[in-house]
This record gives sequence, structure tokens and C-alpha cells, in this order.
Amino acid sequence: MWLNGHVLTAAEARIDPADRGFLLGDGLFETIRVAGGVAPHLERHLERLAQGCAILMMFPPNFATLRGGVKDLIGASKLRDGSMRLTVTRGPGPRGLEPPVRPSLTMLLTCSPATPAPFSTPARMHVSRFTRDGTSPLSQIKSLNYLPGVMARLEASAAGYDDALLPGANGAVAEGSAANVVFLSHGALTTPSLDDGALPGTSRARLLEAGLCSEASLPLSRLHDVEAGWLVSALTLRAIDNIGAYRLRQDADTEKTLRQFLFG
Repeated sequence: MWLNGHVLTAAEARIDPADRGFLLGDGLFETIRVAGGVAPHLERHLERLAQGCAILMMFPPNFATLRGGVKDLIGASKLRDGSMRLTVTRGPGPRGLEPPVRPSLTMLLTCSPATPAPFSTPARMHVSRFTRDGTSPLSQIKSLNYLPGVMARLEASAAGYDDALLPGANGAVAEGSAANVVFLSHGALTTPSLDDGALPGTSRARLLEAGLCSEASLPLSRLHDVEAGWLVSALTLRAIDNIGAYRLRQDADTEKTLRQFLFG
């Protein structure tokens, strides 16, 4: 791993017990794809990290240092294909909610090799009782407090499903527990809007910019309009088998187009 400018083993690394990320969830993270020994969309992740820092009223990290850290860790780990997690916290602080006047950020990079076909079967989706509030600025960032997603996934697993679909506070579909969603309806690909509670995912943004999908709200009462669907993240594309009792069809041609564009 890479911690605050140094490549270390896990046994050597130490994070201050007073770190606000550990104690208060006061920080952000990014999950970054590594392909062919490089992080092809690193700048998108750093841009979203900068936006998240602004929302949290946190001084941003030195991005030149982070770019160097990504390069150093890929070199030290000899990682060719896999993923990297970037975690940035406001650093250690005194007891209570107020951060120190001059915070010292904690910056951590860890990496993992790719696993063969982690999601080879379509996902069975449970509609969660937990919601995402599109009017909250916290819905726009990848906060270290990921408990709604964790609880939604646990709830889905207990009910016999693979993953959870979280509604927005307005009753429309927002996203999966750890991924954006893309739906095929009436021959067109759409994805929920940020106002519905969707996270501004990097793969989602690429699809929108390329014109491969557009934003559209999908009320839960209109799930029968969905023909096919996929969970989309920076690392994976997974087809959806069903949402509760409603079964979707598998569209191999559309999935091939999405996969080639995102990961080809």
C-alpha cells in the first residue's frame, strides 16, 4: 500500500487512532480501475474527489502527490489488471466534531488484482427500504460512511437476493447498493438522475457523455416498463435478472456494446 507518500507493507502501515475518517467517517474514497498497468480514468476520479472535498469543506490533497502515489504503487505491486482504492480523510483531530484549524490529511492507496468473472450471473435485485436523498449534498460524494449501502446489501442477502435497489426519497429508482443502474425501456437506455439520488459515477458519466444513455426518472410503480437492466461501476458491468418478482430479459447485444465501451 501507499500511505502519505510512502510505499509500505500492511504490517508497516499505521493510521492514527484519532483519525477522523476512522472515528467519524470524515473522508472520501474512490475505486479506480487498473488496466495494462495504468489507471485509464484516474483524472475523472481525482476530479470527483476534488468536488467531494469542496462539498465536505475539506482542503483537497495534493493531486500531483496522488498521481505519483498511483504510479509508485502500481510499480511496487507489479499490478497489471485490477483495482485501486484511494481513501482520503481529514486526518487526526481532537475529540469532538470540530476539526483542527490546520488538518493533516491522511491519504491511502491500496490495490487488488482482478478476479476472473466476479459477476458471471445476472443479479437478483431486492427493493430496499433504505433510500437515497437526491437533495442532500452527501448523495453526490463517495463518503466513508457507506452504511446505507451496507445495510441494504445485508437486507437483500437475508431475503435471498444478490443486491439491493435503493429508491430515492421521491419514490423513483436511485441506484444499486454500490453501483449505478442503466435500464433499457422502449428501446432506449436511461439512468436515474442525480436528483433521484444517483451517485455521479465515473462510468455513468462516460455513458452519458458518449450519448449511449440519457437521464430519466423511473418511479417504482413503473418498473414494468423496464425491459433489461445493468449495474454499472468503475470496475464492473452486471446484468440484472429480476427486481423483486419482476423478471427482466437478457439483452446480449446491448450488454456487449456497453462492455466494449466501458472496458474494451
